[in-house]
Amino acid sequence: MAAPRNVLRDEESAAEANGTREDHDSPTGKRFKSDRFPLSRWEFAAFLGVFLIFSTGLFCIYLTMPAAEYGKLKLPRTMSDLRLLKDSLAMYANDYPAQFILGYCSTYIFMQTFMIPGTIFMSLLAGALFGVVRGLFLVVFNATAGASSCFFLSKLIGRPLVNRLWPEKLRFFQGEIAKRRDKLLNYMLFLRITPSLPNLFINLASPIVDIPFHVFFFATFIGIIPASYITVRAGLALGDLRSVKDLYDFKTLAVLFLIGSVSIVPTLLKRKRIYE
Repeated sequence: MAAPRNVLRDEESAAEANGTREDHDSPTGKRFKSDRFPLSRWEFAAFLGVFLIFSTGLFCIYLTMPAAEYGKLKLPRTMSDLRLLKDSLAMYANDYPAQFILGYCSTYIFMQTFMIPGTIFMSLLAGALFGVVRGLFLVVFNATAGASSCFFLSKLIGRPLVNRLWPEKLRFFQGEIAKRRDKLLNYMLFLRITPSLPNLFINLASPIVDIPFHVFFFATFIGIIPASYITVRAGLALGDLRSVKDLYDFKTLAVLFLIGSVSIVPTLLKRKRIYE
């Protein structure tokens, strides 16, 4: 005798429910769920809003600048691109120094805020066009301003993104920060001076692990000076550079780690007194 139709429907509904539950409990179901876009609609809308404001400001600055051969202007991706850009901009920078510096700073801060690769080429360009002293001042100012903007952008929408991209690194960073709350500035200086962690990760993760902005700001401003000096000085001799890797050889990295170690000496001395 055939089963009643309503019983069959109930059995089918139960099978579908069990199948759905198994999909959620299975690794495939979890992987599908984790593959979703990390930002919510509100967070994505906030990012687009901030990006639109910065883009509009940058575009307005470009409109106020004297005419140039824009066909030759592009963000450099190789050392040969950088040398061509330097030759194209040298005369323009001499003829319109104030306007050029405004455009340079705006572009650098924009790239740093929205994590656009290529700021190291901008630092080399500062040394090639302005020399060591003025170039170093511009790079430190722009890098600090851009990192600060990135800090607040991450404070607004960065938590799901960082959790998605670097979950293990974020847990490690959070643990290290928790152990060094009393000497947090020294530790942040060490991270900024040495290449222990990528600057991009530090900019994005700092507000998530509750690093105060004043500590982040001063550690960034002071800590990037040694590496910025090396990069700006290298810009004086672009013809001798074959790639960005030539900037940081073993000797340079050793010097940076030596300088960075000085910043954590107070922490080590305090721990020694506690153990004694």
